[in-house]
Amino acid sequence: MPTPPLIARQLQDTALRYFLEVVRSGSIREASQRLNVAGSAISRAIAQLEELLGVQLFDRHARGMIPSAAGEVLAVHALKSAHDSERVVHDIQALQGMQRGRVRVVATEGFAMEFIPRLISDFVNQHPGIQFHLGVHPPAECTRRILHSDADIGITMSRTPENGIQVEHAQPSPLLAVMRPGHPLTRFKQISLSQLLAYPIALPEPDTTVRQLFDIACSRQRLNFEPALTSNYISSLFGFLRHHEDGVTIAGEITIRYQVERGEVACVALRDRGLDLRNIEVQTLVGRTLPSSAQAFLAFLKERLSESAV
Repeated sequence: MPTPPLIARQLQDTALRYFLEVVRSGSIREASQRLNVAGSAISRAIAQLEELLGVQLFDRHARGMIPSAAGEVLAVHALKSAHDSERVVHDIQALQGMQRGRVRVVATEGFAMEFIPRLISDFVNQHPGIQFHLGVHPPAECTRRILHSDADIGITMSRTPENGIQVEHAQPSPLLAVMRPGHPLTRFKQISLSQLLAYPIALPEPDTTVRQLFDIACSRQRLNFEPALTSNYISSLFGFLRHHEDGVTIAGEITIRYQVERGEVACVALRDRGLDLRNIEVQTLVGRTLPSSAQAFLAFLKERLSESAV
């Protein structure tokens, strides 16, 4: 068997990149599509790594390819190598005074509607050479992409801690009742969920943290809501308010911050127990040193999150 130094030299970047994509995607077919590389080339690269190391790197199952114990160790090495290479490039670019760089952000829809795009616009105005990619996903997928290093920074809603995730910033995000300006409920400073029963309500899908907290609180109080509209698209909920003068919905402050500023919607605090049991989380990967451009944007993001418009 080759000596350890020789093996280390032979762990080529391309083979590791192919291997890591199979770990991330769970199949050679999916990795082939993501990398735009023939599946046979990926299979050969993995076979060569297994021959070189003398171990099986994957357990092959009908549902996909699962890394073996040895594969998990190699994946950690491959991720670290990818991070180190990326950081070196970004740090060299940072010597030019933040003139170049790329930041990958993932966020849930409520943040991605306006908060994050406006934040990115303000940041790019200060640092025109920085490029961004924004992915919009459900909370669990945002976290998964951080864990797999498919994104640098995640901003999502969380109710439980996640292994491997560094929480860079957290703050409560209680639910608010949202309606058009001039709605009868806007005369109150606080209302209860039971007061919403008199009005047609638009609700997000049950897989969102907003809906989950709403349903738990309603169940506890035996409140039975029959929503006029249910949608997985937040903009549709706000569209309902624009066209139904008595309509109401529920959302977090960040989602509606700028709409409230412009006078497009109004909001009222909900006083029911349990509607504040979720946090806004800014997530990064434990142990990873972000490139300078991502670190700068992270600081900018945390500052803006701490502001409150309502």
